[in-house]
Amino acid sequence: MSGTQTTYNDKVVRQFAVMTVIWGIVGMLVGVIAAAQLVWPDALNIGFLHFGRLRPLHTNAVIFAFGGCALFATSYWCVQRTGHTRLWGGPLIPFTFWGWQIVILLAAISLPLGFTTGKEYAELEWPIDILITLVWVSYGLVFFGTIAKRTVSHIYVANWFFGSMIIAVALLHLVNSAEVPVTWNALNPRSISAYAGVQDAMIQWWYGHNAVGFFLTAGFLGMMYYFVPKQAGRPVYSYRLSVVHFWALIFTYMWAGPHHLHYTALPDWTQSVGMIFSLILLAPSWGGMINGIMTLSGAWHKLRDDPILKFLITSLSFYGMSTFEGPMMSIKTVNALSHYTDWTVGHVHSGALGWVAMVSIGSIYYLLPRVFGKKEMYSTALVTTHFWVATIGTVLYIASTWISGVMQGLMWRAVNPDGTLAYSFVESVKGSRLFWEIRWLGGTLFLLGMVIMAYNMFKTMAGGNTKDAPVIAPAAHHA
Repeated sequence: MSGTQTTYNDKVVRQFAVMTVIWGIVGMLVGVIAAAQLVWPDALNIGFLHFGRLRPLHTNAVIFAFGGCALFATSYWCVQRTGHTRLWGGPLIPFTFWGWQIVILLAAISLPLGFTTGKEYAELEWPIDILITLVWVSYGLVFFGTIAKRTVSHIYVANWFFGSMIIAVALLHLVNSAEVPVTWNALNPRSISAYAGVQDAMIQWWYGHNAVGFFLTAGFLGMMYYFVPKQAGRPVYSYRLSVVHFWALIFTYMWAGPHHLHYTALPDWTQSVGMIFSLILLAPSWGGMINGIMTLSGAWHKLRDDPILKFLITSLSFYGMSTFEGPMMSIKTVNALSHYTDWTVGHVHSGALGWVAMVSIGSIYYLLPRVFGKKEMYSTALVTTHFWVATIGTVLYIASTWISGVMQGLMWRAVNPDGTLAYSFVESVKGSRLFWEIRWLGGTLFLLGMVIMAYNMFKTMAGGNTKDAPVIAPAAHHA
């Protein structure tokens, strides 16, 4: 490069990486409190901050605050390094950071106060939805603007996943959040959905499952395809498989939503379409898992001493397990047992804690020393401790909810010879208590791991260099 050496924009990566850890603690703390309320409802009777208010706050905080900040940080890092160019967008770049933090704070205030549309994963009222749209469009402009000004012809596959996530989430948000304001007072917002009845339910779960498919899967597969090869020091196992994996995944996921609505008023053929595409989804999901894990071919010995790689590879193991379990639970006969039970909660958290959180944590551990001018984290031993605490916590959480879920499903369908129910609902609640205690312990351990990570992060930040790194000119064969 001639003239003044340009630099990457690492400031916004630094900001999002730090907030990933902070919001992770906040979101998981709310989850632990909500879990405790199920076990000790009298001791944790804290007025309007009951389970019904804290549960949507927890899901929003861990998905959009913790997960969202991780996606912003990693995609901004990846698109610059793989394109050999500085982020495009000028003032849009800090707007995506500060705008997203304001969205999170507004959600943290409005949800406990009861300002909610009541929609799963999309509870926020219309003024916040408008701000989300502005931030997300700005994010898309920054990301694709940077792609457009890259200095290499090739677009690395991780950016395909990040890009598809941005486009799909924009589509999902606009369609599902279509609503008619009842009041135009932004301080007292109320609205009704633009849809009604079973159409509203179908739109809701088209959104809900594709939020899982694109926000919580495609985006984090973008992380996997960049940070696993980087940390392992190995090329992606099969680039051809990564492209097949991409197209198969994004096509199939769009059709799987109806499996959330088995045995409801949704037409039976629609339920069957959702089930069939969910079963097909197993193939591209496992294609991605295999591609990630096989990237370690010839480098398996690194797992002994590299806790960051432990996080990344373990996350892929949980991804494979969750994406096997999901299609199995979409089969109508299995769903008849599992739905509305803790089995679903266990399935969600094997994906959320085991896949999403662990791949995020591994990726952020990769980024933090680099954006603060350090060679490694303050304490590798603490990273290892975090890994084991988080893994044990995840296993306790999902095993306890699997067991309680199957127990609940069997109790609810058990009948006496005369056709009456063998158990009352409250008996299934009583039988679940021990497992809910174990679930709370597992969540508490995972939260403890995030606190360890925060301590390690702040020690790493101390005395760090916050200068932006110079843009590396692409190798000649990439031009």
